[in-house]
Amino acid sequence: MRGTIAAVLLIAALTVAGTGHAQKRGGILTLEHIDNPPSPSIQEEATASVVIPFMPLFNNLVIYDQHVVQNSLGSIVPELATGWKWNEAMTDLTFTLREGVKWHDGRPFTAADVKCTWDMISGLEKGKIRKSPRQAWFANLESITTNGEHEATFHLKRPQPSMLALLAAGWSPVYPCHVSSAAMRTKPIGTGPFKFVEFRQNEIIRMERNPDYWKPGLPYLDGIEYRIISSRSTRMLAFIAGKFDMSYPTDISVALLKDIRSQAPQVQCVMRPSAVSTNLIINRDAPPFDNPDIRSALALTLDRRAFITLMSEGEARIGASMLPQPEGVWGMPQEMLQKLPGYDPDVAKNREAARALMRKAGYGPEKHLRTKVFTRDLPAFRDAAVILVDQLREIWIDSDLDVVDTTLYYNRVFKKDYSIGLNLTGNSVDDPDQNFYENYGCGSLRNYTNYCNADLQKLYDQQSVETDLEKRKGLVWDIESKLIEDVARPIIMHNKAGACWQPYVKNVSIMVNSIYNGWRFEDIWLDK
Repeated sequence: MRGTIAAVLLIAALTVAGTGHAQKRGGILTLEHIDNPPSPSIQEEATASVVIPFMPLFNNLVIYDQHVVQNSLGSIVPELATGWKWNEAMTDLTFTLREGVKWHDGRPFTAADVKCTWDMISGLEKGKIRKSPRQAWFANLESITTNGEHEATFHLKRPQPSMLALLAAGWSPVYPCHVSSAAMRTKPIGTGPFKFVEFRQNEIIRMERNPDYWKPGLPYLDGIEYRIISSRSTRMLAFIAGKFDMSYPTDISVALLKDIRSQAPQVQCVMRPSAVSTNLIINRDAPPFDNPDIRSALALTLDRRAFITLMSEGEARIGASMLPQPEGVWGMPQEMLQKLPGYDPDVAKNREAARALMRKAGYGPEKHLRTKVFTRDLPAFRDAAVILVDQLREIWIDSDLDVVDTTLYYNRVFKKDYSIGLNLTGNSVDDPDQNFYENYGCGSLRNYTNYCNADLQKLYDQQSVETDLEKRKGLVWDIESKLIEDVARPIIMHNKAGACWQPYVKNVSIMVNSIYNGWRFEDIWLDK
């Protein structure tokens, strides 16, 4: 695996190095967008529909190298920080900040902006933000102090080596201290390579080149436009016809990729793991799903191989909550996984066990359970939800689809306004801290099922501190086993997603273990 990854990284490096002398300036990069983002405020939202189009407006303290396709601690590079250092106890992380950086409105960037941002999103300062989907990432943050205008220190309650990885994610931009969170939801201001121009619902997102960008000579593009097209068929036909420079980078299924390659063989495409899982969410507090036997029956009836065959022509993968190997560092071995409830390849045996649990709960051929399957109005959600509805009939659960627009979907999930749902969850960073604290941590906004296990919470902390890779993997797999046994959020499959771009779009790199971290677009150019 190390050899394969090294080869991929070498190819990426050679590609960038080999084209570095041919950059061209100018032009508007046009991309497709699949739906309406709830708002442009990355720090307040929870969908790739926000971070992908609006990441070019901002900068992080540190960032994953935009041309190293597998995110890791080794691929993190400085951005608004020029460097960082840990104290000996690994509880203080100090950043030296770049001087001369300006916000898009001309105000100077300082250490006060760093402190304001993480005071706000970590909950250290209340009332500064409407909601903070990634507050759980920074539960270990005790305080932030500044030393003048160009140094900031994150003080942690305990050692947490993953802190740097969390700060490098596309979800971790620095916000301006002098701009309200309300303004960031309508006219966001950053320090990034592009400036916000407009966002018209159901129409367009537009950005223009930042002429005062702190990286000399960048960006190459004059601007970026995302055209919002709700119909996937219309999007694909428009791209094939050359109406767009690039597809939405998670939009293309295995079947669609074959069509594109047959009709437009000149375009460049990649199909890769997305670090997005299709999963079943269950409102554990809403009868009858507050009954653990019914929750277990739901998990046991899942035929994962059928989902994978129908949704991805066999390309998606079976796994626990962490991305499977080799792209994922932490994926549980298949031989271990198959011993856990619901993962036995014998689907008939699993379903017989599920029916026994349903009978115990008072249901059977003469008495079916009626409910709704809640999901988001996008093909990847809707299509999988239809399969789920069909599979639930195997255990006497009759359900209708409750399909809602993106602008409403996450608010309902946050409020637990559903009974059961078909959901897609992206792991922003291939690190257990991000996954466990965000998706399964007690009280986390992104813990959509209200699952809370105090003993596991202690294990989350234990694995977070561990620096020995193999020991940490063992702890991670123990945690994942317990999450499966407790039906915390049954993972149906780990998806693959395709992206395509026209051959004149240069210097594109697509990440293989996250769809959230690779869209700064500051050094892409159009060779036409």
